[in-house]
Amino acid sequence: MKKLLILPIIAIIFGSIYSFTKSKVNFDEITISATLPQADFKMKDVSGKDISLNDAKTTKGLLVIFSCNTCPYVKLSETRIKEYSDFCLTNGVGCILINSNEAQRAEDDSFDAMTKYYSAQNLKCFYTVDTKSNLANAFGATRTPQCFLFSTKGLAYKGAIDDNVKDASAVKATYLKDALNAVVKGINPAIQETKSIGCSIKRVE
Repeated sequence: MKKLLILPIIAIIFGSIYSFTKSKVNFDEITISATLPQADFKMKDVSGKDISLNDAKTTKGLLVIFSCNTCPYVKLSETRIKEYSDFCLTNGVGCILINSNEAQRAEDDSFDAMTKYYSAQNLKCFYTVDTKSNLANAFGATRTPQCFLFSTKGLAYKGAIDDNVKDASAVKATYLKDALNAVVKGINPAIQETKSIGCSIKRVE
């Protein structure tokens, strides 16, 4: 009798483990020197136009930042995101912010909310909806904010904006700024990879 009771319990446990493993998908992050993934995939920009990475890039390169409206770490980085996106446009580098929070489209990461956020932040670069987190999956992006800077040679830098996402006044290492300056000069950044810290991208399972 005890064996008959134990068998269904074991089946439930293993079934739960299987379901969890099946739903937990891992994406490999692109490596330094990689070319733009899914470069022709069209995304709806806050302007109402459909934009691809190829549309956003210039002859000097492209800065891709996975971002959103809601992440506390993005909010702490808003001034820096504005500064570096403007720097890109002033120096001939393309820039695009990508919102991959597909699980929150009916909430504060809806297209209408993105449009209002874009206007409030006085942004000038592209800000697009990543349907089904397609681009995030292709990049292996997992966090917001997370940066990928491409030069004419491929991926030149990936990771964090700097070494202190919580306090801009305490920043000692300006990773993205240094990488942008290097790309504008046509050279490789001294630091090409760092660890981004932020909220997880809200994918639909």
